[in-house]
Amino acid sequence: MGFSLALVMFLGMIGSMIFRRIGMPGLLGMLFVGIVIGPHALDLLDADLMRISPDLRMIALIIILLKAGLGLNRRKIAESGRSTVFMAFVPGVLEGIGIAVLAMWLFGFSFVQGGILGFVIAAVSPAVIVPAMLKLMEKGAGMNKRIPVMILSAASLDDVFAITFFSTFVGIYLGTTTNVVLQFFEIPVAIALGVVFGAVVGVLFVAVFNRIHLRDSGKIIILVSLALFLVSLEHALEDAILIASLLGVMTIGIVIAERRRNLGKRLAVKLDKLWVFAEILLFVLIGAEVDLEIALEVGFSGLLVIVVGLLLRSAGVLLSTLKSSLDGRERLFVVVAYWPKATVQAAIGAIPLSLGITGGSLILAVSVMSIVITAPLGAVMIQRLSKTHLDQGDLQN
Repeated sequence: MGFSLALVMFLGMIGSMIFRRIGMPGLLGMLFVGIVIGPHALDLLDADLMRISPDLRMIALIIILLKAGLGLNRRKIAESGRSTVFMAFVPGVLEGIGIAVLAMWLFGFSFVQGGILGFVIAAVSPAVIVPAMLKLMEKGAGMNKRIPVMILSAASLDDVFAITFFSTFVGIYLGTTTNVVLQFFEIPVAIALGVVFGAVVGVLFVAVFNRIHLRDSGKIIILVSLALFLVSLEHALEDAILIASLLGVMTIGIVIAERRRNLGKRLAVKLDKLWVFAEILLFVLIGAEVDLEIALEVGFSGLLVIVVGLLLRSAGVLLSTLKSSLDGRERLFVVVAYWPKATVQAAIGAIPLSLGITGGSLILAVSVMSIVITAPLGAVMIQRLSKTHLDQGDLQN
């Protein structure tokens, strides 16, 4: 496994450097490297590494979400306005339901099967969006209207809705969900529990280190461990209750930054250094999950599903920002920033197939295709439009 990790890090860094040299986002180079050296192409990676790949990707995601939380506060989130709330569910629900209806006509699915497909595809990718928004926040781009904050906050909630709808449709198909209305009421409960658990962890963290001296490197180890415990708690209780653990992870950072601003800044610097390593691990391993042959199996039909889904998602974003202070160019940027898919699709795309759901292989194929198309397209468009469609003022965060 050591050789495989070395290969991931070395080639991932080289791929990132090459793509940045040609004016493309570095993460595209990492994804490309992952696809090439992964088990579906050259198969250069150890099977043991691929088995623990989801856990490694989760650690990387936790690092960037903690960094995001340390750069936010309640005032910034409040200033991003009601558009954040609407963007948390309107675009995803429109996309998921729209794909469900389209799949009934295109693939002969039932509405429930279509719903499973729709909400696998509907979730946006925190792995792509969060780092991109953090870079914009650091430069001050779009911060006159808190645009990166709005996108970052809404994206973390978007996934809660998508995963809940996905789980509900799977439960209906398998006959394990008896009360659909009650299932949807779990969404606000999950969000509240995520925030509460994250706030408690953040408060305790600050209280302990107000009394105990420890180097910041040690604090980072403890902080990441606590965040992992929170995510593990979600998985341990998932049969009983849903917890928005990734939102909780961001909340930990927010609480620390609000209660001890200087500590928050120092920890953010440490996480920046960790992210150099974690970013390569995250995107190369996501790329390694991609099987282009599976993606090609669905051909034009799969492409049509993804395009229609993106159009509906875009309409949802435009509706959500209709009465906001954003002008037309800024709203267009928000639209494309909400396109990328990768993390959730890589995590749950194969679940319907593993559960024996009819059409599971097709659902996996479309989910893979959505990563291949939207992650690169979204990353490139975010980079390009951020320079032309956002205010470039160097504001203090």
